Amino acid sequence: SEDGTMANGFLVIDEKDWKELTPERRDWLIFNTLKSMDARLQKLERWSSCFSFLGGIVGGFVAALGLKWSGG
Repeated sequence: SEDGTMANGFLVIDEKDWKELTPERRDWLIFNTLKSMDARLQKLERWSSCFSFLGGIVGGFVAALGLKWSGG
């Protein structure tokens, strides 16, 4: 799109449109894209921490069962 709007959080602009933008508009698009990427990464990090914690619990439980069944 010529105005560089984001669709579903992704920048929708091609090389031709980029060349026609003013430096200020390019700077704004870069800033907005980085801000969006940062928000997405923060969400991923939260989920990653949650799954790491849950994985540790499940792994500990399975290890305890393994020790119990092996007679350790």
